[in-house]
Amino acid sequence: MVLVIDPQIAGISGDMLLSSLIDLGANKDKVIDGIKKSEKFFSDSTIKKLDFQKTKKRGIEALELILEIDEHTHERKGSEIKKAINDSTQNLGLSNKAKIFAESCIDSLIFSESKIHGVSEESVHFHEASSIDTLVDIVGITIALDDLRLFDEKIICMPVSVGGGSVTFSHGTMSNPASAILEIFKNSYLKIRGNDANDELTTPTGACILANLTNTCMDYYPAMKIDSIGYGAGQKDFQNFSNVLKLVRGSTNNLESDSVKILETNVDDISGEILGNLIEKIMQKGARDVSIYHGITKKGRPTNLVSVICDDQNIDEIVDTLVLETGTLGVRISESNRFVVPRTNENISLTVDGKSFDVRYKKSTFKGKTDFKIEFDDLRDISNTIEKSIKETESLLRKEIEKLGN
Repeated sequence: MVLVIDPQIAGISGDMLLSSLIDLGANKDKVIDGIKKSEKFFSDSTIKKLDFQKTKKRGIEALELILEIDEHTHERKGSEIKKAINDSTQNLGLSNKAKIFAESCIDSLIFSESKIHGVSEESVHFHEASSIDTLVDIVGITIALDDLRLFDEKIICMPVSVGGGSVTFSHGTMSNPASAILEIFKNSYLKIRGNDANDELTTPTGACILANLTNTCMDYYPAMKIDSIGYGAGQKDFQNFSNVLKLVRGSTNNLESDSVKILETNVDDISGEILGNLIEKIMQKGARDVSIYHGITKKGRPTNLVSVICDDQNIDEIVDTLVLETGTLGVRISESNRFVVPRTNENISLTVDGKSFDVRYKKSTFKGKTDFKIEFDDLRDISNTIEKSIKETESLLRKEIEKLGN
């Protein structure tokens, strides 16, 4: 199963995600009851009304959170809010994954404020996030995710719309996205994008929940069979789009999916030695794979196409290496979604010909069948040590690994 979170147009806030999870099928009564039980851990705040109702945003029907509160404080210590959330999740008997998630969300908020203002995390005070709204969002979403068993599913997030213009809050006015949003997303692999909404579309609470829920960001929906859809409405109305967060839950094949960058360049008059060294250097920069294809280009010239698969964070270093090592005048960059057979990295100690070796291998499982591949560097070193061919050494190691049930 897979869940796609789609904040490409309207961004995300805590109440939008909570509402969309209820619309997706989470038990509304269970969520409301859990939030009300948590109210006692939040001093000087009372929930007068809590419900979810259908509304329309630019013609799109969605579920909206109805929350009326009575509170008389405008500032709270981050540690106070964290204790209230932790006490709530403990009291509600949620799963360990749920408890860890809720604590991670408030930790992200506290850390971002600490970083921005240059104070210790123990000294952080919240203003906008000091309301019981924060507890309602984080605890409610945690209950809903646990109820839908989404902590055990693959979660993908589309690029997050943050809006544009400026935002005004307790510390004054600054350009949007505000520093807290940037700080939260900085430590994730999620992507943000601005637009002409001239308003804040993604809130700090929404950002911290997303960043702790998934690190997988894709520009396109994966191949999937759609099972259910949830629409969560935001409080604001906009002229040009529906202020609605969309969740899509469905099933895929058993392969994992991710998104990678493809770097390509054609190089002429490069020797095999330089190309071999290039492959080595690019792999050291964190590339996932490097391929070189021989062909003919314009005017019948022989050429080598260098193709590199890498992640976002490695692009700059790898492009630098390509240019400096080959003298190429341009590198093409494209993005590709891919399906990946789930695998784990294993390490085992084996004795071969009376000698002990540490052997690394990748183990994969697909449709009930398990296979493994021994790391070539280990295979080569062991082959040289025991003075047997690569093929014979691999056969010996495979038998030993299979014998141990690995």
